[in-house]
Amino acid sequence: MLKLSFLDLVPVTDTGTIAQSLANAADLARHAEALGYERYWVAEHHGMAGIASAATSVVLAHVGQATSRIRIGAGGIMLPNHAPMVIAEQFGTLEALFPGRVDLGLGRAPGSDGVVARALRRNLASDERQFPQDVVELQAFLAGDDRLGIRAVPGEGSKVPLWILGSSLFGAQLAAMLGLPYAFASHFAPDALDEALALYRRQFKPSEQLAEPYAAAAFNVFAADTRDEAEFLASSQQQAFVALRTGNPGKMKPPLTGYKDSLPPNARAILDHVLQCSAVGTVDDIAAGLKAFQARTGADEIIVASSMYDHGARKHSVALAIEAAKSL
Repeated sequence: MLKLSFLDLVPVTDTGTIAQSLANAADLARHAEALGYERYWVAEHHGMAGIASAATSVVLAHVGQATSRIRIGAGGIMLPNHAPMVIAEQFGTLEALFPGRVDLGLGRAPGSDGVVARALRRNLASDERQFPQDVVELQAFLAGDDRLGIRAVPGEGSKVPLWILGSSLFGAQLAAMLGLPYAFASHFAPDALDEALALYRRQFKPSEQLAEPYAAAAFNVFAADTRDEAEFLASSQQQAFVALRTGNPGKMKPPLTGYKDSLPPNARAILDHVLQCSAVGTVDDIAAGLKAFQARTGADEIIVASSMYDHGARKHSVALAIEAAKSL
């Protein structure tokens, strides 16, 4: 069966609370585990009222406690925001709590704007240009490399598997060079998808962690019992993308009938482009979309992204996605 994993931004709705969003995350992770998803990841974003996963390792501890088998991880940690030793300690702790279940995906974007990045780091001396060096340093902490002269405890010897995340050729090259699995953020930045995956596979060098290239790609799924209902449910995420692209992000808004058609042509074109790696509709529609996406990318795993306003509808969509994958 096609391998599916799930990426959760832990959305906060305009009538909800952060506490409710975190409870929903634990419930959704249990649901994904029961359905047979490979892994459940959360992403690091900061200063955004509609996303509750900023303290990513804390959220993962919460999710890990609610589950027993599914892999949990960061999709991802934005490493320029952190000292590598701190991340080694955090994920070494998670690995001690949930042995054999923890993934650490790493990205070089700030997950915020410059003002928020400065507040996180106190200064901007650490930036994305140091990302490869920081990844190697983090590997050394997790391996307990004596050359560092210091120890990450917990962390050293934990063997937490690293992933490189990206939406450009840079991450693909780094993942290939270090022999790490690679995940592409095609659910919102699809432009370099095909070229990045080809480059990663072409340049991959085996490592202690990974003998052959392993690529995952993200794909939006908005599934329901009817196509009209799925289009309706998808409109909350569409509104969120438009708000973000126009500099006005906020909490997730309720779905609107005919929202996409109400947009001016240029806005519709932007939305169609950004969300081109998506399937909206019934089980059959989702199956067709997943099949075409897997055929295009050759992905070893597809990471489903699906933010919806109603938690029950979202759980149903997650179940329909796995049903679609099983039919392929």
